[in-house]
Amino acid sequence: MAARFVLAIDQGTTSTRAIVFGHRGQIVSVGQQEHAQHFPRAGWVEHDAVEIWDSTREVIGLALGRANLTGDDLAAIGITNQRETTVVWDRHTGEPVHPAIVWQDTRTAALVAELAGDDGPGRFTDVCGLPLATYFAGPKIRWILDHVPGARERAEAGDLLFGTTDSWLVWNLTGGTEGGVHVTDVTNASRTMLMDLRTLDWDEGVVAAMGVPAAMLPRICSSSEVYGHSSKLGTPIAGILGDQQAATVGQACFEVGMSKNTYGTGNFMLLNTGTEIVRSEHGLLTTVCYQFGDAPAVYALEGSIAVTGSLVQWLRDNLGIIDETSEVEELASQVDDNGGCYVVPAFSGLFAPYWKDDARGAIVGLTRYVTKEHLARAALEATAYQTREVLEAMEADSGVRISELRVDGGMVANETLMQFQADILGVDVVRPRVAETTALGAAYAAGIAVGFWAGEEDVVDNWEEGGRWRPQLGEAERERLFRQWRKAVTRTFDWVDEDTAATEE
Repeated sequence: MAARFVLAIDQGTTSTRAIVFGHRGQIVSVGQQEHAQHFPRAGWVEHDAVEIWDSTREVIGLALGRANLTGDDLAAIGITNQRETTVVWDRHTGEPVHPAIVWQDTRTAALVAELAGDDGPGRFTDVCGLPLATYFAGPKIRWILDHVPGARERAEAGDLLFGTTDSWLVWNLTGGTEGGVHVTDVTNASRTMLMDLRTLDWDEGVVAAMGVPAAMLPRICSSSEVYGHSSKLGTPIAGILGDQQAATVGQACFEVGMSKNTYGTGNFMLLNTGTEIVRSEHGLLTTVCYQFGDAPAVYALEGSIAVTGSLVQWLRDNLGIIDETSEVEELASQVDDNGGCYVVPAFSGLFAPYWKDDARGAIVGLTRYVTKEHLARAALEATAYQTREVLEAMEADSGVRISELRVDGGMVANETLMQFQADILGVDVVRPRVAETTALGAAYAAGIAVGFWAGEEDVVDNWEEGGRWRPQLGEAERERLFRQWRKAVTRTFDWVDEDTAATEE
């Protein structure tokens, strides 16, 4: 019997999911499990890579079991992942030498400044499309090698491997210490600062300057090809995409000028620029969008926002004003506006378009009138304001006027947020019928590689609109609110002084 489904593994910042998709892109079954977030010091964010691998095996079993499927029913497995999160492990034992350093982590701030030197944050931008920042994987690898006793010597001897979580999972899925395949794809490699955007290979000069032994690095592949087979299921692993690129594929944004915004732990907007590498002059990142097999790579401009959904988690976990994240909409909808209050969630500094590691979060505009309801609304509105800042930067860099924004991710279920997003942008916001576009994009990449789907045309045919929000706010009020937001953002700048930074280390 021919395989009828594709399995996608979505290894995210807060949980890991396995989703089985049918040929029409419909969800057949889901397995999901959260994993712990570790904050050992201010600015530090870590994951247990072994816990992530264990939960990946469990969610695969859950998804297959709930649909009564076996590996024989699967045409392929695709993987999508939190991107810059860095794992370094021993190739002989399979044990990580240090907890995974998460993309939000800011411990490398001093190292980043040292690497920038007199050249500034743009030292490597011409090669990799990225500014020097704590966000990316390269400095995280260097930090581990510098701080774990003996790690550099072991790495130089070829005993240690580096990977973002896609590499970690593929290596384990294909046998681990018993012949595991050490690969990554062009989208994840483009987030390390170590890959040349033009050659799609590791750049020897940057790798050396970063102090990373080349023997640690995985082989760079396209986003859609057979990398190996699952040692347990026998199924080909045939697709890898970083989470935001996967969502772009899942949203069928294959034409130049098409854009999507994913609302998750953070927010990430990508604009397809085709086979042209567009350099940003407005604080955006130039990145690889996807590459299917031997076809030319497609590039994108990306605006990365560090804190959106995690701000709602902060309201729940740190302030205790809600018990579940789903309650934030009900609380926020009890007031008509933010009461003059703005929340700027610069918990890990500011990402696009500012790139200020020394910023820290602020709540401004407080008066006795402000209630927890206003605070909840201000937290939701922060996501929409940050998205507008990125959209304006994209339009300035690309010369393209974005007429509508395709959206996905967990927060798009929040009607209050989506309406305010349309209001503050002044353009329609469109949600697809299948909101799990990140996992779906990974499934498409894997399925295309093995012929389950014919190609991009099948993805376009499967995409269907599931909801649309049109602007209802007048232009004068829209611009007044956004002006106040920008004023609030400036209050977060230059907060971390040298002696303050020392207390965070």
